[in-house]
Amino acid sequence: MPQHHTLEDFYRVKVNWLPDNLRQDIGHFNVFRLDDFVGPAARCLPYSRKDFYKITFVVGQSTYHYADKSVGVEGNALFFSNPQVPYDWEPFDEKQSGFFCIFTEHFLQQHTSIRLTDFPVFQPDGQAIYLLNEAQQTTVRQLYQKMFDELDSDYAFKYDLLRAYVLELIHSAQKLQPATTLYRESTAATRIASLFTELLARQFPIEVPGQQVPLRTAQAFATQLAVHTNHLNRALKEVTGKTTTQLLAERLLQEAQALLKHTDWPVGLIGYSLGFEEPAHFNNFFKKHTGHTPTAARAV
Repeated sequence: MPQHHTLEDFYRVKVNWLPDNLRQDIGHFNVFRLDDFVGPAARCLPYSRKDFYKITFVVGQSTYHYADKSVGVEGNALFFSNPQVPYDWEPFDEKQSGFFCIFTEHFLQQHTSIRLTDFPVFQPDGQAIYLLNEAQQTTVRQLYQKMFDELDSDYAFKYDLLRAYVLELIHSAQKLQPATTLYRESTAATRIASLFTELLARQFPIEVPGQQVPLRTAQAFATQLAVHTNHLNRALKEVTGKTTTQLLAERLLQEAQALLKHTDWPVGLIGYSLGFEEPAHFNNFFKKHTGHTPTAARAV
């Protein structure tokens, strides 16, 4: 089942030691060579949500499983993971290379008001994987090498530089997206849509049996956001082209598919976790949106 793994879990499982600077209030950053984490002796964290951010540059054939998606990668790619979405990495052979850096929100927020969730690459429904051409992968390699060099230096302001390198990685990826997907005009409607999206994302993933999403209706979201249901629907329709109910249904369906794929929980328990008091209601919802029953979808 999806679990929650901390920085401490990462260090104990992956490298078998704990650094001294794991205090969440001051932030944490580290960078690694991916080559050191593949092969027969490699130890991996299972499909789970981690409480830190991670940017991985990978060369080789592998598959990333995140949320309800499985994406195959062959060649050069950047993968962005965030604490809101469970994931794991499945290499297909031992010929994997690359780098990854891990960091906390507090690391980037030192001396700045930037929030990582403001970046599309770290939003739960954002694009997580970017394929790179040769020129782009050369730039990414150079950035990671700068991280290694700076981390080993005795420069008094090296963490300021490391924050700059992380931001450069993020912006390098976002430049690969069409400008229309990144630009958001600040209007009342977009602000309400942004608050709704953040509130919806906080409800997921479902990590333990019996956990249940607290907000299941347009009225519940409108009450939480202190707006009228009609006002919320108009704002979301203007910004996304979809109603509150449609957006909620899409996210519930995404979580249902992830739980069916990555857990052995009974179908009725999955439905209950997603707010369906009766198994028949969950079956009807799932079949309406996919054409298949949950049991049939799990068997595929």
